Amino acid sequence: MITSKKLSKQKKISHGFFNRNGGKSNGIYKSLNCGIGSKDDKNKVKKNLKIVKNKISKKAKDIFLIHQVHSNKFVFINKNIKFYKKRIKADAIITNQEKLPIAVLTADCVPILLFDNNKKMIAAIHAGWKGAFKGIINKVINFMLKNGCKKNQITAAIGPCIKQKSYNVKDDFKKKFIKKDRKNKIFFKNKRNTIFFDLPNFVKSQLKSNKITKIDMINIDTFDEKNNFFSARRSLGLKHDDYGRNISIIMIN
Repeated sequence: MITSKKLSKQKKISHGFFNRNGGKSNGIYKSLNCGIGSKDDKNKVKKNLKIVKNKISKKAKDIFLIHQVHSNKFVFINKNIKFYKKRIKADAIITNQEKLPIAVLTADCVPILLFDNNKKMIAAIHAGWKGAFKGIINKVINFMLKNGCKKNQITAAIGPCIKQKSYNVKDDFKKKFIKKDRKNKIFFKNKRNTIFFDLPNFVKSQLKSNKITKIDMINIDTFDEKNNFFSARRSLGLKHDDYGRNISIIMIN
């Protein structure tokens, strides 16, 4: 489990970014696959989620997960929410409830964990390029601010994800970003006739544009095999028909 130095200073929360170590799954899912939407054995995934939950807190409720769809939609969990069997389609979770761990699953996309120290509100965001492009980060922060959070009280941790050196993209991808904002040019680099995109710094720029200053970026590339994270891109390159998911989790104690 990897933690953010900035979030670790906050004693009112528990959090962690998990790689593929320490679980029950086998084969391409070895071993801590938390992807409930993957083709892995469902019982093994449930056991893996229990391992993660116990690592955060043995007294915690079950981990709340969403059906991630690369959107800019989020769900707010207050004490009145009714839980259904079917997972909600969204890409971020916000809550003010204690002992309720919220989490996002990634396999190269950016996990972001947020905490407002004054209002005691947390958020977990799944920011792939589509969600980030559509403004998921802005929407989550705007909601938090409308509900009493303060920019100078919010701490953000950007978790392990695919780094620029591993993320080659096509020209039309670059054009899409520059058409939206010419300043996005800085997130692209050309090397040996290949374009590389800096997703984590694009995400960081969106936090900064919302005047969030307490930002911790964990500089670990999920694509690099030695870091032992699940990576959709790496699995695709290896011709696997599926891949495991890493989990990033946060809870108010």
